[in-house]
Amino acid sequence: MATAKKATPKGGKSYDGFTAEERAAMKEHAKEMKAAQAGADAEAEVLAKIAEMDGSDRAMAEKIHAIVKKVAPELTPQTWYGQPAYKKNGKVVCFFQAKAKFKTRYATFGFQEAAQLDEGGMWPTSYALTKLSAADEKRIAELVKKAAG
Repeated sequence: MATAKKATPKGGKSYDGFTAEERAAMKEHAKEMKAAQAGADAEAEVLAKIAEMDGSDRAMAEKIHAIVKKVAPELTPQTWYGQPAYKKNGKVVCFFQAKAKFKTRYATFGFQEAAQLDEGGMWPTSYALTKLSAADEKRIAELVKKAAG
C-alpha cells in the first residue's frame, strides 16, 4: 500500500493520513452499505466491478468468481470496499483485491475471520496473485470450499 503524505491539521502538527485510494475505498464501502440496505442486486454490483477491471485483474476476478459460485454456492457475492467479496451469514469469508486498487504489483485473494481455515496455531489468510494456473485454480477451489464450511 502507498504511504500517505503528511497532512497538517488545525493544531499545526503533522500526521500520516489515509492515501487517496484508501479514502476512496472507505467511501465505496459506505455506498455499499447503503445499497445493501436499499436491497440492491449485490451480485450484479460484483459483476459490474469485475467488468471495470483491466487485464489480468479482470481475468483473475472472473475465474475466482466462477470458482466460488461453483464450489460454495452458499456464499453470497457482494462488493466490499469496491472489490468482489463473498459472504456467509452476513460476514465476509473471502475476497479478491485487484492490484490496481492500491497500485500494488500483485492482486490478492484473501480470507477474513469467518473463513473456516484454522489449521493448528498458524495458517495463511491471503495470497498474492500475478496469474492463475490450473493448479492455482484447484487450490483456490479447495480453500474456498473449506473456508465456507
